[in-house]
Amino acid sequence: MIADNLVVDARTGRRTTWGELVQQSGPRPSPTAHVVEHSVDALPAVAALEDGGELLVVAAGRLDEALAEELRGAGFDLVAGGDVQGATSHRAAEDGRVWLLTSGSTGRPKRVGHTLASLSTVTGELAPRTWLCPYSPGTYAWWQVITLGLGVPGQDLVLVDPADLDDWVTPALEHGVTAVSGTPTFWRRTLMRHGAELRKLPLEQVTLGGEPVDQAVLTQLGEVFPEARVSWIYASSEVGASIVVHDGRAGFPVEWLDRDVPGRPRLSVVDGELVITSPHHGVDASGAELAGAVRTGDAARIEDGRVLVTGRLDRDELNVGGSKVSAGAVRDLLQSHPDVAWASVRGRKAPLVGTMVVADVVAGQGSDVNPDDLTRWAAERLPEYAVPRRIKMLAEIPAKETLKSDV
Repeated sequence: MIADNLVVDARTGRRTTWGELVQQSGPRPSPTAHVVEHSVDALPAVAALEDGGELLVVAAGRLDEALAEELRGAGFDLVAGGDVQGATSHRAAEDGRVWLLTSGSTGRPKRVGHTLASLSTVTGELAPRTWLCPYSPGTYAWWQVITLGLGVPGQDLVLVDPADLDDWVTPALEHGVTAVSGTPTFWRRTLMRHGAELRKLPLEQVTLGGEPVDQAVLTQLGEVFPEARVSWIYASSEVGASIVVHDGRAGFPVEWLDRDVPGRPRLSVVDGELVITSPHHGVDASGAELAGAVRTGDAARIEDGRVLVTGRLDRDELNVGGSKVSAGAVRDLLQSHPDVAWASVRGRKAPLVGTMVVADVVAGQGSDVNPDDLTRWAAERLPEYAVPRRIKMLAEIPAKETLKSDV
C-alpha cells in the first residue's frame, strides 16, 4: 500500500490518504460483503485487506433480496454502515481474497474471486497522475482504478459516484484530475453535454473500456485532448485486463492473435468469438481457477489488419433473410456519421425475412439529422439487407449505473 497516495471524495470535497484510511478499519474474521452507497465508504475495508480478510464490495442499488440471501448463504456477513446481517452459513475468511460480482448481463450475477495482486495488472513505473474514478463500487473497472491508487506511487484518486456524473467535469477541474477512465457511453454523454468545457481539463491519459470501442469516439477524444494518450482496454472479471491498446485506433493488431508471450494473455478468434487464455484470471465461486482458454461470449471480426470486438455474440449476429449482419458493425457505421452522438442496433422479428435491422439514435448537439437522412446515408455504405429499416431518435444517451448502454 502507498500510504501517502491521496483520495478525494468529490461529493464532500474530503481529502484523505490510504495511510489514514487503513486506521479506520481492520480485517474481519468472517467473509464480509460491504454494501455501500458511495465509493469512498468501501475504502477503509479495501485498505484493511493489506492485513488479511475476505472482501466483496457491492453498491446498495445492486443488492436485491435474492442476492443478499445468496451471499449470506455463501458465508458472507452483510455490512452496511453500522448494520450487520450475519451469514447463514459460517466459514472462516480466506485472507486476501477479493470477490467481484459479474454484471449479470446473461442472468444472475456470478461471483469471481481475485486478489489485490491479480487485480493490479500495471507493470513498470507510471507518471504521477490524479485519476477520476466514476465507476460503480465493486465492479471490475472500479477495482482497476482503486488498485492503482492503493498500490502504485503517485496515483491519486478523485471518486465520483455514478449518480453524480452529469457534472463530473466541475470537481475534476477543482481537484486537478489528469487521467479519466470511462466506458464509451460515459465518454459520449460527456462529449455531448460538456463540449468546450472539456478542453479546460489538462488530461494526460484517457481510457475507455467496458463496452465495444469504435473509431469515432476514439477520434473525437483525440481531438478534444490532443496532449493525452487515448487508450482502450478489454477486461472482464473472469480474465482480467487482457487487451490494452494505446495507438488511438479501434481494435488491436491482427499480429497479436495466437502468440505466446510469457506473462501476457493469449488471444484467439474461434468461430467469430474472442477467446482468451489469461494469467490474470480469477476463480469461480467454488474456488476453481478460471484457467485455460475462456470463451468470452464477445464477437470479434478481422478487418483491415485489426481485430474488432463488436459486442456480445448472442446479440451481434442477426440473420436477415438468410444473410448475416453484425449489429456492432452497423452501430459503428451509424456512430461514424458526423451528426450522430450515439447509436444502438438490434434485430426485430419481421415477416418473410425473419429479422429486420432497427436502431435507436441520439443526434449530436444542435443537429437536426432525421431517420430518413440516416437511412439514405447507411444505404450508400451497407448491403441492402443490413440497412436499418426503422430508426428511432432518442433525446439523450441512455446509461445504466455501470455506465453502459449498448451491451
